[in-house]
Amino acid sequence: MQELILLTGASTGLGAEMARYLAAEKMNLILVARNQEKLEALRSELQIQHGITAHVFATDLSQTTNAIALYQEIKNRNLEVTMLVNNAGSGVYGHFDRTDLNQELAMIQLNIASVVTLSKLFVQDMKTRNYGKIMNISSILAFLPFPYYSVYSATKAFVLSFTETLRAEMEGTKVQISAFCPGPIDTPFNTAEMLKTNGYKANPPADPKWVARKAVQHLLQGSGVKVPGLLNWILTSTPRFSPRWLTLKINKNLASPAS
Repeated sequence: MQELILLTGASTGLGAEMARYLAAEKMNLILVARNQEKLEALRSELQIQHGITAHVFATDLSQTTNAIALYQEIKNRNLEVTMLVNNAGSGVYGHFDRTDLNQELAMIQLNIASVVTLSKLFVQDMKTRNYGKIMNISSILAFLPFPYYSVYSATKAFVLSFTETLRAEMEGTKVQISAFCPGPIDTPFNTAEMLKTNGYKANPPADPKWVARKAVQHLLQGSGVKVPGLLNWILTSTPRFSPRWLTLKINKNLASPAS
């Protein structure tokens, strides 16, 4: 079967680097993001360098209706998605009483509602043909409730929990569900305020190419939940051995500006 991978958040950062690795593996792609110009440039690059076919859909997945319309348009074009990577996401850093509510509500729609919507629609097709893969991009913050990332870390905890339960439901089929949970990545996601925190000083953002390679390996060959990098693995394991109040205290210090 010719693979066709739908990748959201594909125009920059981790998504764009994943697209490059997948194209190098001769995988055909559906690239989804808001920026049409960046998507077209990436499509041209991948098709010329690797001889694959790439389809482009410029849409804002922070609106659930757009996620549904994306699925319908893909079906209308008779494109059969064999793998779905829910990578699109946004974050907000700061004191919860000072951050922008509308920005956080849009983040919830993008990080949670679009993931659920696309997973719901495509997993039904995958289960019918008894083949397919869905990988959801979560974060190490899914394991670590982080002050000043209050809503973001909660959305990533949802993604991880949702992925694990959906994986359990798909047991006995040939539909594979997995989660990829990276730490900080050197992408435009990071704000100047984030980069000044203790956490970023202790665990600097990783090269997006390295993270993308690990993500693609997990999509194509792995299963379950993957946390790339030894330090990230150690950080996500600490809540098993420390009281919750202590974990939150440590996390608050990590999320605070470095002195």
